[in-house]
Amino acid sequence: MTVEKLLEAAGRPAEIVDAADGLRPALNVCRARSAVIVKLADGIGPAEIGAGLAGWRRTLTVADSGELTTVDPRDAVTRRWTAPDAVLCLADNEFLTSRDGWALPDEEFASRSHVLGAEVRAFVLARLAPRPGVLVWDVLAGSGAVAVECARLGAAVLAVEPDPVQCVRIIANASAHGVDVRVEEAELDTASLPRPDAVFVGRGQLAEVKACAAVSARRVVVVTESVDEIVPARDALQAAGYEVEGVHWTASRLLDSGFAPAVPVTVLWGSKK
Repeated sequence: MTVEKLLEAAGRPAEIVDAADGLRPALNVCRARSAVIVKLADGIGPAEIGAGLAGWRRTLTVADSGELTTVDPRDAVTRRWTAPDAVLCLADNEFLTSRDGWALPDEEFASRSHVLGAEVRAFVLARLAPRPGVLVWDVLAGSGAVAVECARLGAAVLAVEPDPVQCVRIIANASAHGVDVRVEEAELDTASLPRPDAVFVGRGQLAEVKACAAVSARRVVVVTESVDEIVPARDALQAAGYEVEGVHWTASRLLDSGFAPAVPVTVLWGSKK
């Protein structure tokens, strides 16, 4: 009856995940969805769920010895629990996950200058493989188009962007598309962030590429418009143990008057052996 009680407490449809399948996938579903019930397992209780949700705006309702207790994730870490068997994780807002399309038109995103074109973005998303249960970092996220697209496909997403104006745009774009993206308005500090399954580096700056490669995510994708950044980025990924492939993109869109000029970009992707 525990799940039924928590479903009633949620007041909305909730996804049910089993922590016996792993703590990280369960946490990533909680980070991505607005209502999730986690069936607890040996060694995975409210404290572990609460600790893993630091930085996300969530409320936990814990089913413990037949009683329901609602706490902040931080309080779940320090509170004494008797016999908890499930946790309901709720966000203040109800987020949507759309599978009706991806690689949205560029004009769907508010941007200071331009976003990564839909054609290239589609290829990047294919290499990142966002889906429920995984965490994606979008580093040097710009206006967050890739972050939003990953969230729409069900992944938990953390966007790192030091420019405060761009951070406002990421939040606005996520809100416009009904998804939750955690935004870190700071330079990249890998030690302070939960470990990702996939990483996108939106500008091929070598320091960020090296830092992301050192995290050992299963997949790292780097986009650069500068020819000078291609070889250093490739070498950094290879040095971290990735098998690296790449493609040079020039996607010119057809207009009534002919093809629009396009800025060529190079996409590198590394996969762990």
